[in-house]
Amino acid sequence: MKNFLSLLLFCGLFFMGLASPARAQDGPESGGNEIQFWTTGGHGTNGIMQHTGIWTAGFRYGWILTEPHGPGFLRGRFEYAIDAVPVFVLFQPTDTAFGAAVNPFALIWNLEPRGRIAPYIELGGGALFTNVQAPAGSSRINFTSSGAVGAHILAKKLTWSVDVRFMHISNAGLETPNPGINTLQLRLGVGWFTHARNSQR
Repeated sequence: MKNFLSLLLFCGLFFMGLASPARAQDGPESGGNEIQFWTTGGHGTNGIMQHTGIWTAGFRYGWILTEPHGPGFLRGRFEYAIDAVPVFVLFQPTDTAFGAAVNPFALIWNLEPRGRIAPYIELGGGALFTNVQAPAGSSRINFTSSGAVGAHILAKKLTWSVDVRFMHISNAGLETPNPGINTLQLRLGVGWFTHARNSQR
């Protein structure tokens, strides 16, 4: 855990260092969209599954649906996004599961930017399909649910993102047993926010 937190701190400082000293890109804007390419890495946290590693990579497309709402530091905009995950690898003690996933919903609360930093909170879920059972002895079809806390770092042209997320993987009772895999992951992304066509710039 100490090494994980050190990595998180390093990545945060690294991405802030990439931010251009020139005017930063605007953050999430009502009526606009988010386009992002991302990757995650992490490991299991429960029982024997803590020896399971995870690596994923994918693409996100999001819609910023609301004007800013909320009081004080909670003020922000609501975003709905979908993720395509063509790379989903579980390094299990018994074997390695290769697969792909689709996350048809990610519900994101984008807090108002603080300078170049735009924090966010996320809840999401989807379906995972693997070439072997994950965990071993269970199912090749699983469902994922996740929660994350992170921040967008607004540079001049691109937006860098970093978050820490918890993901639960299970077959929802399709097969027995259903031990599930709880994972803790670090996610890094790069992309940009587009603006509404009728935006007054």
